[in-house]
Amino acid sequence: MTHTAGSLDRADALALAADASRDPSLDAHWMPFTANRAFKRAPRLLVEAEGMHYTAADGRRILDGTSGLWCVNAGHGRAPIVRAIQEQAARLDYAPAFQMGHPLSFRLAEALAAIAPAGLDRVFFTNSGSEAVDTALKMALAYHRARGEPSRVRFVGRQRGYHGVGLGGVAVGGIEGNRAPFVGCLTPHVDHLPHTHDPARNAFSRGQPAHGAELADALERIVAERGAETIAAVIVEPVAGSTGVLLPPAGYLERLRAICDRHGLLLIFDEVITGFGRLAAPFGADRFGVVPDLMTVAKGLTNGAVPMGAVLARRDVHDAVMDAAAPGIEFAHGYTYSGHPLACAAGLATLRLYEDEALFARAAAMAPYWEDAVHALRGLPHVVDLRALGMVGAIELAPRDGAPGARAFDAFLECFHRGLLVRVTGDTIALSPPLVAERAHVDTMVDVLGGVLRGLA
Repeated sequence: MTHTAGSLDRADALALAADASRDPSLDAHWMPFTANRAFKRAPRLLVEAEGMHYTAADGRRILDGTSGLWCVNAGHGRAPIVRAIQEQAARLDYAPAFQMGHPLSFRLAEALAAIAPAGLDRVFFTNSGSEAVDTALKMALAYHRARGEPSRVRFVGRQRGYHGVGLGGVAVGGIEGNRAPFVGCLTPHVDHLPHTHDPARNAFSRGQPAHGAELADALERIVAERGAETIAAVIVEPVAGSTGVLLPPAGYLERLRAICDRHGLLLIFDEVITGFGRLAAPFGADRFGVVPDLMTVAKGLTNGAVPMGAVLARRDVHDAVMDAAAPGIEFAHGYTYSGHPLACAAGLATLRLYEDEALFARAAAMAPYWEDAVHALRGLPHVVDLRALGMVGAIELAPRDGAPGARAFDAFLECFHRGLLVRVTGDTIALSPPLVAERAHVDTMVDVLGGVLRGLA
Protein backbone atom coordinates (compact mmCIF):
# COMPACT_ATOMS: atom_id res chain seq x y z
CA MET A 1 0.00 0.00 0.00
CA THR A 2 1.33 3.46 -0.90
CA HIS A 3 1.24 6.17 1.74
CA THR A 4 1.87 9.88 1.48
CA ALA A 5 3.08 12.04 4.33
CA GLY A 6 -0.23 13.86 4.40
CA SER A 7 -2.16 10.65 5.20
CA LEU A 8 -0.06 9.79 8.27
CA ASP A 9 0.43 11.36 11.65
CA ARG A 10 3.76 13.10 12.17
CA ALA A 11 5.52 10.31 14.04
CA ASP A 12 4.53 7.70 11.45
CA ALA A 13 5.56 9.99 8.60
CA LEU A 14 9.00 10.57 10.11
CA ALA A 15 9.52 6.86 10.69
CA LEU A 16 8.47 6.07 7.13
CA ALA A 17 10.75 8.73 5.70
CA ALA A 18 13.72 7.40 7.67
CA ASP A 19 13.29 3.86 6.32
CA ALA A 20 16.02 3.68 3.68
CA SER A 21 14.87 0.25 2.48
CA ARG A 22 11.57 1.43 1.03
CA ASP A 23 10.86 3.27 -2.20
CA PRO A 24 10.26 6.94 -1.38
CA SER A 25 7.09 8.85 -2.08
CA LEU A 26 7.76 11.45 -4.77
CA ASP A 27 5.17 13.92 -3.51
CA ALA A 28 7.12 16.02 -1.01
CA HIS A 29 10.12 16.96 -3.16
CA TRP A 30 9.61 20.09 -5.30
CA MET A 31 12.33 19.45 -7.90
CA PRO A 32 14.53 22.16 -9.47
CA PHE A 33 14.46 22.95 -13.21
CA THR A 34 12.29 19.89 -13.76
CA ALA A 35 8.88 19.25 -15.27
CA ASN A 36 7.72 17.90 -11.90
CA ARG A 37 4.36 16.50 -12.98
CA ALA A 38 5.79 14.63 -15.96
CA PHE A 39 8.78 13.35 -13.98
CA LYS A 40 6.64 11.96 -11.18
CA ARG A 41 4.52 10.07 -13.68
CA ALA A 42 7.66 8.39 -15.09
CA PRO A 43 10.60 8.98 -12.73
CA ARG A 44 14.24 8.54 -13.68
CA LEU A 45 16.11 7.70 -10.48
CA LEU A 46 19.85 7.16 -10.11
CA VAL A 47 21.01 5.12 -7.13
CA GLU A 48 24.77 4.57 -7.54
CA ALA A 49 27.73 5.95 -9.48
CA GLU A 50 31.27 4.82 -10.20
CA GLY A 51 33.80 6.00 -12.74
CA MET A 52 32.03 6.84 -15.99
CA HIS A 53 28.67 5.29 -15.10
CA TYR A 54 25.55 5.76 -13.04
CA THR A 55 23.31 2.90 -11.98
CA ALA A 56 19.60 3.52 -12.43
CA ALA A 57 16.97 2.31 -9.97
CA ASP A 58 16.10 -0.53 -12.35
CA GLY A 59 19.72 -1.75 -12.29
CA ARG A 60 20.78 -0.46 -15.73
CA ARG A 61 24.22 1.11 -16.19
CA ILE A 62 23.98 4.65 -17.58
CA LEU A 63 27.04 6.14 -19.30
CA ASP A 64 27.52 9.67 -17.97
CA GLY A 65 27.84 11.98 -20.96
CA THR A 66 27.40 15.14 -18.88
CA SER A 67 29.71 14.81 -15.86
CA GLY A 68 26.57 14.77 -13.74
CA LEU A 69 25.66 18.41 -14.33
CA TRP A 70 28.95 19.68 -15.78
CA CYS A 71 30.69 18.98 -12.46
CA VAL A 72 32.07 15.44 -12.00
CA ASN A 73 35.22 16.11 -14.03
CA ALA A 74 37.31 13.34 -12.43
CA GLY A 75 34.62 10.66 -12.66
CA HIS A 76 32.36 9.29 -9.96
CA GLY A 77 33.15 7.76 -6.59
CA ARG A 78 36.83 8.67 -6.58
CA ALA A 79 38.38 7.11 -3.48
CA PRO A 80 40.72 10.01 -2.52
CA ILE A 81 37.81 12.45 -2.47
CA VAL A 82 35.49 10.07 -0.59
CA ARG A 83 38.19 9.36 1.97
CA ALA A 84 38.98 13.06 2.49
CA ILE A 85 35.30 13.85 3.16
CA GLN A 86 34.90 10.94 5.57
CA GLU A 87 38.01 11.79 7.54
CA GLN A 88 37.15 15.47 7.72
CA ALA A 89 33.60 14.75 8.92
CA ALA A 90 35.07 12.76 11.81
CA ARG A 91 37.65 15.44 12.64
CA LEU A 92 35.82 18.78 12.21
CA ASP A 93 32.31 18.69 10.80
CA TYR A 94 31.62 22.43 10.87
CA ALA A 95 33.35 25.63 11.89
CA PRO A 96 31.75 29.10 11.91
CA ALA A 97 32.83 31.21 8.96
CA PHE A 98 32.32 34.65 10.54
CA GLN A 99 35.19 35.97 12.68
CA MET A 100 36.55 32.41 12.88
CA GLY A 101 38.44 30.13 10.55
CA HIS A 102 39.90 26.67 10.08
CA PRO A 103 43.13 25.68 8.28
CA LEU A 104 41.57 23.89 5.31
CA SER A 105 39.90 26.97 3.85
CA PHE A 106 43.23 28.81 3.79
CA ARG A 107 44.97 25.82 2.23
CA LEU A 108 42.32 25.50 -0.46
CA ALA A 109 42.44 29.23 -1.22
CA GLU A 110 46.21 28.95 -1.61
CA ALA A 111 45.89 25.90 -3.87
CA LEU A 112 43.29 27.64 -6.04
CA ALA A 113 45.40 30.76 -6.38
CA ALA A 114 48.33 28.58 -7.46
CA ILE A 115 46.48 27.18 -10.50
CA ALA A 116 44.45 30.31 -11.36
CA PRO A 117 45.42 32.72 -14.14
CA ALA A 118 48.13 35.13 -13.03
CA GLY A 119 46.90 37.83 -10.67
CA LEU A 120 43.68 36.12 -9.55
CA ASP A 121 45.05 35.26 -6.12
CA ARG A 122 42.39 36.33 -3.62
CA VAL A 123 39.61 33.77 -3.02
CA PHE A 124 36.15 34.18 -1.45
CA PHE A 125 34.25 30.94 -0.85
CA THR A 126 30.56 30.40 -1.56
CA ASN A 127 28.37 27.29 -1.81
CA SER A 128 27.39 27.38 -5.48
CA GLY A 129 27.91 29.11 -8.75
CA SER A 130 24.79 31.19 -8.18
CA GLU A 131 26.17 32.51 -4.91
CA ALA A 132 29.54 33.12 -6.52
CA VAL A 133 27.97 35.29 -9.22
CA ASP A 134 26.03 37.43 -6.75
CA THR A 135 29.22 37.74 -4.69
CA ALA A 136 31.22 38.88 -7.72
CA LEU A 137 28.61 41.52 -8.56
CA LYS A 138 28.80 42.85 -5.00
CA MET A 139 32.59 42.87 -5.19
CA ALA A 140 32.46 44.99 -8.34
CA LEU A 141 30.20 47.53 -6.63
CA ALA A 142 32.40 47.58 -3.53
CA TYR A 143 35.55 48.06 -5.63
CA HIS A 144 34.26 51.11 -7.47
CA ARG A 145 32.85 52.62 -4.29
CA ALA A 146 36.20 52.11 -2.58
CA ARG A 147 37.90 53.96 -5.45
CA GLY A 148 35.56 56.91 -5.15
CA GLU A 149 33.26 56.05 -8.07
CA PRO A 150 29.95 55.15 -6.39
CA SER A 151 28.04 56.05 -9.57
CA ARG A 152 29.24 52.80 -11.20
CA VAL A 153 26.20 50.67 -10.42
CA ARG A 154 25.25 49.25 -13.81
CA PHE A 155 26.09 45.78 -15.10
CA VAL A 156 26.32 44.41 -18.62
CA GLY A 157 25.45 40.76 -19.23
CA ARG A 158 24.81 38.94 -22.47
CA GLN A 159 21.77 37.51 -24.22
CA ARG A 160 21.43 33.76 -23.62
CA GLY A 161 23.92 33.97 -20.76
CA TYR A 162 23.37 31.86 -17.64
CA HIS A 163 24.69 33.09 -14.31
CA GLY A 164 22.76 31.04 -11.81
CA VAL A 165 19.46 31.70 -10.10
CA GLY A 166 20.14 34.44 -7.55
CA LEU A 167 18.26 37.63 -8.33
CA GLY A 168 21.51 39.31 -9.34
CA GLY A 169 22.55 36.39 -11.51
CA VAL A 170 19.15 36.19 -13.19
CA ALA A 171 19.25 39.95 -13.83
CA VAL A 172 22.58 39.82 -15.66
CA GLY A 173 21.66 36.49 -17.25
CA GLY A 174 20.06 36.48 -20.65
CA ILE A 175 17.87 33.37 -20.79
CA GLU A 176 14.42 34.89 -21.05
CA GLY A 177 12.59 31.88 -19.65
CA ASN A 178 14.55 32.30 -16.42
CA ARG A 179 14.06 36.07 -16.27
CA ALA A 180 10.41 36.49 -17.21
CA PRO A 181 8.76 35.22 -13.99
CA PHE A 182 10.83 37.62 -11.86
CA VAL A 183 11.34 40.61 -14.11
CA GLY A 184 9.75 43.10 -11.72
CA CYS A 185 12.07 42.06 -8.89
CA LEU A 186 15.41 42.06 -10.72
CA THR A 187 18.27 44.53 -10.44
CA PRO A 188 17.14 47.32 -12.79
CA HIS A 189 20.50 48.68 -13.95
CA VAL A 190 21.41 45.96 -16.44
CA ASP A 191 22.06 45.95 -20.18
CA HIS A 192 22.80 42.96 -22.39
CA LEU A 193 25.24 42.36 -25.19
CA PRO A 194 24.03 40.32 -28.17
CA HIS A 195 24.78 36.61 -27.98
CA THR A 196 27.45 35.14 -30.25
CA HIS A 197 25.46 32.35 -31.91
CA ASP A 198 25.51 32.96 -35.67
CA PRO A 199 24.65 29.70 -37.47
CA ALA A 200 24.26 31.45 -40.81
CA ARG A 201 28.01 32.17 -40.86
CA ASN A 202 29.45 29.71 -38.35
CA ALA A 203 27.49 26.43 -38.53
CA PHE A 204 29.67 23.31 -38.21
CA SER A 205 32.76 25.36 -37.36
CA ARG A 206 35.75 23.55 -35.94
CA GLY A 207 37.05 25.23 -32.78
CA GLN A 208 36.31 28.92 -32.32
CA PRO A 209 34.04 30.35 -35.02
CA ALA A 210 35.74 32.68 -37.48
CA HIS A 211 32.94 35.25 -37.56
CA GLY A 212 31.56 37.47 -34.82
CA ALA A 213 34.38 39.24 -32.99
CA GLU A 214 32.71 42.51 -33.89
CA LEU A 215 29.74 41.59 -31.67
CA ALA A 216 31.86 42.73 -28.73
CA ASP A 217 31.67 46.27 -30.08
CA ALA A 218 28.09 46.47 -28.81
CA LEU A 219 29.73 47.20 -25.45
CA GLU A 220 31.05 50.48 -26.88
CA ARG A 221 27.51 51.44 -27.84
CA ILE A 222 26.25 50.67 -24.32
CA VAL A 223 29.06 52.74 -22.84
CA ALA A 224 28.22 55.64 -25.15
CA GLU A 225 24.54 55.48 -24.19
CA ARG A 226 24.89 54.91 -20.44
CA GLY A 227 28.20 56.60 -19.73
CA ALA A 228 31.28 54.69 -18.61
CA GLU A 229 31.05 56.35 -15.21
CA THR A 230 27.80 54.42 -14.52
CA ILE A 231 28.99 50.90 -15.42
CA ALA A 232 30.61 48.65 -12.84
CA ALA A 233 31.29 45.42 -14.70
CA VAL A 234 30.66 43.15 -17.68
CA ILE A 235 29.94 39.47 -17.00
CA VAL A 236 30.13 36.68 -19.59
CA GLU A 237 30.80 32.96 -19.76
CA PRO A 238 33.89 32.26 -21.87
CA VAL A 239 31.79 29.48 -23.42
CA ALA A 240 28.05 29.87 -22.81
CA GLY A 241 27.25 26.39 -21.52
CA SER A 242 23.71 26.13 -20.22
CA THR A 243 22.19 27.82 -23.23
CA GLY A 244 23.66 25.26 -25.64
CA VAL A 245 27.48 25.47 -25.76
CA LEU A 246 27.97 28.73 -27.66
CA LEU A 247 31.66 29.23 -28.47
CA PRO A 248 33.29 32.68 -28.50
CA PRO A 249 34.27 33.85 -31.99
CA ALA A 250 38.00 34.25 -32.54
CA GLY A 251 39.07 37.63 -31.13
CA TYR A 252 35.77 38.30 -29.34
CA LEU A 253 36.96 37.95 -25.74
CA GLU A 254 40.08 39.94 -26.51
CA ARG A 255 37.90 42.81 -27.76
CA LEU A 256 35.76 42.70 -24.62
CA ARG A 257 38.88 42.87 -22.46
CA ALA A 258 40.24 45.86 -24.40
CA ILE A 259 36.96 47.79 -24.20
CA CYS A 260 36.69 47.14 -20.46
CA ASP A 261 40.24 48.39 -19.96
CA ARG A 262 39.57 51.47 -22.03
CA HIS A 263 36.59 52.51 -19.91
CA GLY A 264 37.57 51.25 -16.46
CA LEU A 265 35.00 48.43 -16.36
CA LEU A 266 35.68 45.21 -14.49
CA LEU A 267 35.47 42.05 -16.57
CA ILE A 268 33.93 39.02 -14.83
CA PHE A 269 34.26 35.54 -16.28
CA ASP A 270 31.67 33.02 -15.11
CA GLU A 271 33.75 29.84 -15.23
CA VAL A 272 31.39 27.65 -13.23
CA ILE A 273 31.19 25.31 -16.24
CA THR A 274 34.41 26.09 -18.09
CA GLY A 275 36.75 25.75 -15.11
CA PHE A 276 38.89 22.79 -14.05
CA GLY A 277 39.85 21.26 -17.36
CA ARG A 278 36.58 21.36 -19.25
CA LEU A 279 38.15 23.30 -22.13
CA ALA A 280 41.40 21.27 -22.04
CA ALA A 281 43.05 23.97 -19.93
CA PRO A 282 42.76 24.84 -16.23
CA PHE A 283 40.27 27.63 -17.00
CA GLY A 284 38.68 29.28 -20.00
CA ALA A 285 40.85 32.30 -19.28
CA ASP A 286 43.88 30.10 -19.93
CA ARG A 287 42.37 28.54 -23.04
CA PHE A 288 41.61 31.90 -24.64
CA GLY A 289 44.49 33.92 -23.21
CA VAL A 290 42.20 36.57 -21.67
CA VAL A 291 42.39 37.19 -17.92
CA PRO A 292 39.35 38.73 -16.18
CA ASP A 293 39.32 40.86 -13.04
CA LEU A 294 36.95 38.50 -11.20
CA MET A 295 36.25 34.85 -11.94
CA THR A 296 33.49 32.64 -10.54
CA VAL A 297 33.97 28.89 -10.13
CA ALA A 298 32.04 25.95 -8.64
CA LYS A 299 31.04 22.48 -9.99
CA GLY A 300 34.44 20.92 -10.79
CA LEU A 301 36.01 22.58 -7.75
CA THR A 302 34.94 19.61 -5.60
CA ASN A 303 34.14 17.18 -8.42
CA GLY A 304 30.49 17.70 -7.43
CA ALA A 305 30.99 15.73 -4.21
CA VAL A 306 30.14 18.60 -1.81
CA PRO A 307 28.50 21.87 -2.89
CA MET A 308 31.04 24.69 -3.16
CA GLY A 309 31.77 27.78 -5.19
CA ALA A 310 34.27 30.61 -5.10
CA VAL A 311 35.17 33.99 -6.54
CA LEU A 312 38.77 34.54 -7.53
CA ALA A 313 39.63 38.24 -7.46
CA ARG A 314 42.52 40.21 -8.81
CA ARG A 315 44.73 41.32 -5.92
CA ASP A 316 44.27 45.04 -6.57
CA VAL A 317 40.47 44.63 -6.51
CA HIS A 318 40.75 42.96 -3.12
CA ASP A 319 43.25 45.51 -1.81
CA ALA A 320 41.13 48.49 -2.89
CA VAL A 321 38.21 47.22 -0.82
CA MET A 322 40.43 46.40 2.17
CA ASP A 323 42.35 49.68 2.14
CA ALA A 324 39.29 51.94 1.86
CA ALA A 325 37.29 50.30 4.63
CA ALA A 326 36.93 51.63 8.13
CA PRO A 327 38.21 49.39 10.97
CA GLY A 328 36.06 46.26 11.28
CA ILE A 329 34.35 44.18 8.61
CA GLU A 330 35.55 45.37 5.21
CA PHE A 331 33.05 43.50 2.99
CA ALA A 332 29.64 42.90 4.54
CA HIS A 333 28.89 39.65 2.77
CA GLY A 334 29.18 35.90 3.34
CA TYR A 335 27.37 32.63 3.95
CA THR A 336 26.96 30.31 6.92
CA TYR A 337 28.67 27.58 4.94
CA SER A 338 31.40 29.67 3.25
CA GLY A 339 34.52 27.49 3.24
CA HIS A 340 32.74 24.54 4.88
CA PRO A 341 35.29 22.03 6.22
CA LEU A 342 33.87 19.09 4.25
CA ALA A 343 33.77 21.12 1.04
CA CYS A 344 37.35 22.28 1.59
CA ALA A 345 38.49 18.70 2.16
CA ALA A 346 36.75 17.65 -1.04
CA GLY A 347 38.23 20.60 -2.93
CA LEU A 348 41.79 19.89 -1.83
CA ALA A 349 41.45 16.20 -2.68
CA THR A 350 39.96 17.07 -6.06
CA LEU A 351 42.74 19.49 -6.98
CA ARG A 352 45.32 16.88 -5.95
CA LEU A 353 43.57 14.30 -8.12
CA TYR A 354 43.56 16.63 -11.11
CA GLU A 355 47.31 17.10 -10.64
CA ASP A 356 48.23 13.49 -9.82
CA GLU A 357 46.41 12.13 -12.86
CA ALA A 358 47.26 15.10 -15.13
CA LEU A 359 43.59 15.33 -16.06
CA PHE A 360 43.83 18.73 -17.72
CA ALA A 361 46.58 17.43 -20.00
CA ARG A 362 44.57 14.26 -20.56
CA ALA A 363 41.62 16.39 -21.69
CA ALA A 364 43.88 18.28 -24.09
CA ALA A 365 45.11 14.99 -25.56
CA MET A 366 41.58 13.62 -25.95
CA ALA A 367 40.08 16.85 -27.34
CA PRO A 368 40.89 16.24 -31.06
CA TYR A 369 39.34 12.76 -30.93
CA TRP A 370 36.33 14.21 -29.12
CA GLU A 371 35.91 16.97 -31.71
CA ASP A 372 36.07 14.47 -34.58
CA ALA A 373 33.52 12.25 -32.83
CA VAL A 374 31.02 15.08 -32.32
CA HIS A 375 31.40 16.27 -35.92
CA ALA A 376 30.88 12.71 -37.17
CA LEU A 377 27.17 13.30 -36.44
CA ARG A 378 26.94 15.79 -39.31
CA GLY A 379 24.36 14.80 -41.88
CA LEU A 380 22.11 12.89 -39.48
CA PRO A 381 18.41 13.78 -39.40
CA HIS A 382 17.53 17.20 -37.99
CA VAL A 383 21.16 18.16 -37.15
CA VAL A 384 21.63 21.84 -38.04
CA ASP A 385 24.89 22.57 -36.22
CA LEU A 386 27.67 20.85 -34.27
CA ARG A 387 30.05 22.53 -31.84
CA ALA A 388 32.97 21.14 -29.85
CA LEU A 389 35.85 22.59 -27.88
CA GLY A 390 37.99 20.89 -25.28
CA MET A 391 35.75 18.24 -23.72
CA VAL A 392 32.41 19.89 -24.35
CA GLY A 393 30.14 19.47 -27.34
CA ALA A 394 26.71 20.33 -28.71
CA ILE A 395 24.37 18.84 -31.28
CA GLU A 396 21.80 21.43 -32.33
CA LEU A 397 18.58 20.08 -33.82
CA ALA A 398 15.96 21.75 -35.95
CA PRO A 399 12.90 22.40 -33.76
CA ARG A 400 9.55 20.84 -34.48
CA ASP A 401 6.93 23.21 -35.84
CA GLY A 402 5.06 24.71 -32.90
CA ALA A 403 6.97 22.62 -30.33
CA PRO A 404 10.39 24.12 -29.61
CA GLY A 405 12.52 21.87 -27.43
CA ALA A 406 10.34 18.79 -27.91
CA ARG A 407 12.64 17.04 -30.39
CA ALA A 408 15.73 17.35 -28.16
CA PHE A 409 13.80 16.27 -25.08
CA ASP A 410 12.57 13.18 -26.88
CA ALA A 411 16.21 12.47 -27.75
CA PHE A 412 17.15 12.88 -24.07
CA LEU A 413 14.52 10.36 -23.00
CA GLU A 414 15.52 7.84 -25.67
CA CYS A 415 19.22 8.23 -24.83
CA PHE A 416 18.45 7.47 -21.18
CA HIS A 417 16.42 4.44 -22.25
CA ARG A 418 19.47 3.26 -24.25
CA GLY A 419 21.88 3.82 -21.35
CA LEU A 420 23.33 7.29 -22.01
CA LEU A 421 22.82 10.46 -19.97
CA VAL A 422 22.86 13.66 -22.03
CA ARG A 423 21.71 17.19 -21.26
CA VAL A 424 19.30 19.22 -23.35
CA THR A 425 18.60 22.93 -23.50
CA GLY A 426 16.05 24.05 -26.02
CA ASP A 427 16.72 21.91 -29.09
CA THR A 428 20.41 21.46 -28.34
CA ILE A 429 21.89 18.27 -26.90
CA ALA A 430 24.90 19.16 -24.73
CA LEU A 431 27.72 16.77 -23.88
CA SER A 432 30.47 17.18 -21.28
CA PRO A 433 31.85 13.79 -20.26
CA PRO A 434 34.19 13.30 -17.30
CA LEU A 435 37.81 14.00 -18.19
CA VAL A 436 38.63 10.35 -17.47
CA ALA A 437 36.63 9.25 -20.53
CA GLU A 438 38.33 6.72 -22.80
CA ARG A 439 37.94 6.58 -26.58
CA ALA A 440 35.56 3.64 -26.17
CA HIS A 441 33.26 5.80 -24.00
CA VAL A 442 33.31 8.54 -26.64
CA ASP A 443 32.52 6.01 -29.37
CA THR A 444 29.57 4.68 -27.35
CA MET A 445 28.16 8.17 -26.86
CA VAL A 446 28.31 8.90 -30.57
CA ASP A 447 26.89 5.49 -31.52
CA VAL A 448 23.94 5.88 -29.15
CA LEU A 449 23.26 9.43 -30.27
CA GLY A 450 23.48 8.44 -33.93
CA GLY A 451 20.93 5.69 -33.40
CA VAL A 452 18.62 7.99 -31.49
CA LEU A 453 18.80 10.73 -34.11
CA ARG A 454 18.07 8.26 -36.90
CA GLY A 455 15.11 6.98 -34.91
CA LEU A 456 13.73 10.49 -34.51
CA ALA A 457 13.48 10.73 -38.30
